[in-house]
Amino acid sequence: MKSDLGKVLIIGSGIGGLSSAIILAGLGAEVTVLEKNRTPGGLLRSYCRDGIECPVGVHYLGSLDRGQVLRKFFDYLGVTDGIAVSRMGEGGVIDRYFFDSPSSHPAHFDMPSGFDAYERNLNKAFPEEENIIVQVMSELRRSAVEMHDLGILYAREGDFSLLEQTRPYGEILDELGCSPGLRTVLALASSWIGVPVSDCPAYYHNMALASYLSSSWRLEQSGSAMADVLVRRLEELGGRVICSAEIEKVEVDSRVVKGLHLSSGEYLAGATVIGAVHPARLLQMLPEGAVKPSYRNRIRRLQNTHSVFSVHARVDGKAHPEIPYNMFAVETDGRGDISDLRYYQLRRCERADSSLLSVLTSGNDERWAAWKESRSGQRGPAYRSKKEEFATELIREAEAFLGPFSGLQLLDCYTPLTLRDWVGSPGGSAYGVLRSSSQVLATAMLNRTAVKGLYLAGQNVLAPGIIGTIMGSFATVKLILGAHEFERQVAL
Repeated sequence: MKSDLGKVLIIGSGIGGLSSAIILAGLGAEVTVLEKNRTPGGLLRSYCRDGIECPVGVHYLGSLDRGQVLRKFFDYLGVTDGIAVSRMGEGGVIDRYFFDSPSSHPAHFDMPSGFDAYERNLNKAFPEEENIIVQVMSELRRSAVEMHDLGILYAREGDFSLLEQTRPYGEILDELGCSPGLRTVLALASSWIGVPVSDCPAYYHNMALASYLSSSWRLEQSGSAMADVLVRRLEELGGRVICSAEIEKVEVDSRVVKGLHLSSGEYLAGATVIGAVHPARLLQMLPEGAVKPSYRNRIRRLQNTHSVFSVHARVDGKAHPEIPYNMFAVETDGRGDISDLRYYQLRRCERADSSLLSVLTSGNDERWAAWKESRSGQRGPAYRSKKEEFATELIREAEAFLGPFSGLQLLDCYTPLTLRDWVGSPGGSAYGVLRSSSQVLATAMLNRTAVKGLYLAGQNVLAPGIIGTIMGSFATVKLILGAHEFERQVAL
């Protein structure tokens, strides 16, 4: 028997909004997703330049093999067969890391598929630290079991309390006495979710690393195709997505949500509203007095993850065929903490004669300060010139690892301001709210607001990444249904 959930309105059509919508529609709710942009998908959606799809938020996926956590999620959502993927690591490498400190680090380190292979590579690179590696791997394997079993999702007490595992991973590495080289290799998983290892809860670090060691996959089609699969699935279940629908105000009466006012003047009534957007963005939609000042202050004080800058370029496909793994150039400090990264991916693309080079790095916010108050499409030639100058610099750096590029054509580059305007992430933050040890209490239960019937979803409520975001969607549904009903009705 399905729940009598009535009308549910969801703000934002990223992976958090769409997965929440599909779950609730499958449980019998009448779901409408509102998206301010012309197309759904948020950071999930790629964009096309010169006939080539350029990825934004999905570069590879973890734990999609049978019995693994993301596969369980996709199966439940009913989208597994529609999302074409290919397995990484068949040649022994998922990620290859290059370091800037040859005196304390190996020339490079390969992250393979599988925990045993990863342990072997660690021991080969750091033979004098075998005892440390044994301890690290024991905790990593335990975290993988917990993650795939999804026991935390069905826990009755504490509702996703991770306090016992929120100790900073960098502190653990300090106690173990890791060399700078081993520390950097182990710290890389923290950087994937935008948290410095010195302040990254062990749970989040281990979940991120375990997810890719369990199995790693690339999309065979574009991020847009994945977004479209999710939208179609929602529509099959009777839900709908309305694009170009910007929310002006969340209607609240006596701290009970009533519906949404759109910028177009339209009003949609609904007793349940989910903001699959950054909490600060949702706060801007609430009328004065809807929540206590203490709640507003809590949200306003939240620290966010860093921003990103990305480059996409077309290169000659014959001279530069697809590389079946990702590459990272890693900048470190003296103790082995990561100060910056360059991410490189070279993939075949829609044009048979071409490959797509993608470069991702930190946002370098100070470069774009002059345009901070402007909006996308209104920044002028000086801004474009500044973007292309930085893109050229990053491409030259990439040639140190990949050799001179033949037939290179810059397709596009985007700055933190682009992301800020596209998805409303403060400062162009790539991973939303900083899931750090020092913010554990401030970020606890972000999916619960002080307004009855108003909830949050998306990467900000539990953890970033596809797995963390979808798990957060289930957590929000659990909050709506109650733990007992969730366990009875949602079987993963």
